Amino acid sequence: MNINLEDKKKEAIKRMKLFGIFPDVIEQFENKGLVSESEPPFGTCFWINNDQSKRIKNFEKKYNALVYFVIHSYTSMGEFENYLYISDYKDDWNLDIEDIKDNRQLVYVFNSNEPELSEFGSIGIELTPTRGLNRIW
Repeated sequence: MNINLEDKKKEAIKRMKLFGIFPDVIEQFENKGLVSESEPPFGTCFWINNDQSKRIKNFEKKYNALVYFVIHSYTSMGEFENYLYISDYKDDWNLDIEDIKDNRQLVYVFNSNEPELSEFGSIGIELTPTRGLNRIW
């Protein structure tokens, strides 16, 4: 499949609104293409840095995807960047929406400590008081 970037961006904005992400973050993504990262423990949102941007661009190119938000997390297994993304498989988009309603999502997890162990997986997500997102499992 080859879903165009504009359709993926519309889907990303729809999902960001479903999650309840802070409206300014959504507006910055929509109008300027800026990807934000939510930092624990409060889920405060910041723009990604240059190193993160390079990793995301590589991911997007490899998987023909669009990353729209990153959840930074620290776990007993290491430091992770969880990429929320729009896949090139439109048939799966409805399942992704259902997962959002159930506070979970299939993401790509970049393992900062051991990059070779980065992988796709489902995570639990909660909206924070600052309207960012935290990984809860």
